[in-house]
Amino acid sequence: MTMWQAPAAPDPGHRRPWLRIFFSGLVLWLLTVAVTFVTGNPNLVPTLVLLGSFLVPVTFVAWAFERRDTGELTPTLVFGTFLTGGVLGVLAASVLETYLLHPSPWLFAGVGLIEEAVKLCTLAFLTRRLATKTVRDGMVLGAAVGFGFAALESAGYAFTALFTVRGLSLMQLVQTEVLRGLLSPVGHGLWTAILGGVLFSSSTRDHFVVTGRLVLAYLGVSALHALWDSMHDIALIVTLLLTGTPGQYELLRNGWLPRPTQEQIDVFTVLSWGGLALVGAVGVAWLLAEARAARRAPAGRAGPGGWRIPVRPGP
Repeated sequence: MTMWQAPAAPDPGHRRPWLRIFFSGLVLWLLTVAVTFVTGNPNLVPTLVLLGSFLVPVTFVAWAFERRDTGELTPTLVFGTFLTGGVLGVLAASVLETYLLHPSPWLFAGVGLIEEAVKLCTLAFLTRRLATKTVRDGMVLGAAVGFGFAALESAGYAFTALFTVRGLSLMQLVQTEVLRGLLSPVGHGLWTAILGGVLFSSSTRDHFVVTGRLVLAYLGVSALHALWDSMHDIALIVTLLLTGTPGQYELLRNGWLPRPTQEQIDVFTVLSWGGLALVGAVGVAWLLAEARAARRAPAGRAGPGGWRIPVRPGP
């Protein structure tokens, strides 16, 4: 007979690998920032861009992975969805936006509709072999696609911020990465997680089902996306309507957006950040509502009257 031995208490670090990922990545990024500023070595710029752009998205995907429903969501599948979904998403969005969108008051609405459609289609394509589709797994995989898109998009913005009229600016690059890192949890990853949950909630083993609920969710998420992208202009217009001068009103009537004056900058900043916070709060509340509804509803039941898209189930 063997003596019974109580199992060892789990290591907190193993329970929360996302914390280890975040803090390890943050230290590496800070070291890269410091060495790049001290040495001025341009060979470190790609490392700085990639670490800063991927740190928060990868952390949140790892956090979401811990909350998966089934064993079908392996690290390989989630990582592949993150990387492949991100690349396919930014490539398709770039092509469509280049040829379909032109400067207009509806530009940001078009961006929201295109990018959310691309991410949704990419998610459906990459997960077509899953035999079991639960709402929570759909949210996790949707978040993976969205955060992959966000990471690559942030890398592009950070690289572009490096180039200024005064030459290369590492400070601009770092500021861009910090800002986008702080905002990324309530951006692409959140929006596509909502769509992933709705898509999987109305799907069967053999079909993705395009229901009215999915269409409404797509339009709603696209609206949040458009509001987020246009919040700078919305805040500026509201600021001018509240505190504008005759000269600024004249520019508005002629189709120009004047810069806020020094006296208006505080109002503009509050409106801009307040608007982003409101859009983010709506998205988080929506995701939580979808998760709560999923716990009360049976999984894998297709909604009535949907348009069925055949997919190949897993082996």
